[in-house]
Amino acid sequence: MNVQLARYLARFDELPGYVDFARVGPISHDVAMTLVEAARLSRGEQVVEVLSARAEAVRAGAALFLGAAPHEVGFATSTSHALFATAAAFRPCTTGEGGNEGDEGVVLVRRGEFPANVYPWLRFQDRGGLRVRWIDAPRVTPENVAAHLTPDVRALTVSAVDALTGHRPPLGALKEVLGPDRVLVVDAIQGLGAVPLELEAADVLASGGQKWLRAGWGAALLLVRDRVAHLLFPGLGGWPGVRDPLAADDHPREPLDGANAHAMTNPDYPAVSSLGTALDLVTAVGVETIAAKIADTLGALLDTARAAGAEIPHDELIPAERGGIACLRLPGHDPVDVHAALAKAGLATTLRGRWIRLSPHATTPSQAVDRLAEGLRTARRP
Repeated sequence: MNVQLARYLARFDELPGYVDFARVGPISHDVAMTLVEAARLSRGEQVVEVLSARAEAVRAGAALFLGAAPHEVGFATSTSHALFATAAAFRPCTTGEGGNEGDEGVVLVRRGEFPANVYPWLRFQDRGGLRVRWIDAPRVTPENVAAHLTPDVRALTVSAVDALTGHRPPLGALKEVLGPDRVLVVDAIQGLGAVPLELEAADVLASGGQKWLRAGWGAALLLVRDRVAHLLFPGLGGWPGVRDPLAADDHPREPLDGANAHAMTNPDYPAVSSLGTALDLVTAVGVETIAAKIADTLGALLDTARAAGAEIPHDELIPAERGGIACLRLPGHDPVDVHAALAKAGLATTLRGRWIRLSPHATTPSQAVDRLAEGLRTARRP
């Protein structure tokens, strides 16, 4: 084990059977201390000035992490908030903006996407936003995206890692199919900080910090690259998203540049500070190092599941196509009973319909594999 990884692992102490990071990631000691410090600062003078200065430092660090300019990075309260801001940012289609006069405009959405990446588009399609066109396929691929492209398609929205199967679509190839005049929107919360992502391909990216980044709730990143800024307008942008909002009463004021134009209100500054601390931890050890450890642990868990006779959907995925997520079921056994048996064995997982989801982190110890084996043995007993 390299020194950086050892230092990273020492910052956490969740229970050894916790393999539910696709739901929420327990925070580090560092993030906990950041929250305590932010609470202390909130009792003093100039709290807004101090915490907003910290937020600007977090913005700069996040920009480096995402390979973006600082003004291209903004903050929202959650992934859903960032996606709603994105769905609201598409003007009704006009000549010169990706279609013909009178076109409604279309966003491609895979049927089966996580609901957080579905409802923003459904809610706005009846409010002058893009019309949803479903992709009926188990995965988003360049081929099935190309098959759905028509002149009125303005955007594709996709999860960087599927929340159930762990499939990681090829973002670079998807952007190449879309071309420069269509927007690739990426819900990155199930991959950011856990696996290498083709971040440069994302025109817009949304990601909260409470899962794999392990930053807790209350803050999310919203990336809006300059190359698509002319295709969007600040649909949910509030007073913090305009120039000099308090300087005069002549509203509306001119929007700020980049992602800041989509800010609905000031961010949760303590949460933004925590997000910055979490990003610093990931940057220090490296996403590739974290991803390799996750892949090893997930591989051991899946080997154990196969040996117990479990069915694993999309088991043919190679490591480059999978994030840190997989799911299983025991044929002939009620998934509720199997899930309960795993919990009794000390394994924290998520039950999603017929499937039990496994999502370990770099900090997950080998005891989790033993607990999975024990739980599956118990579930298989008559």
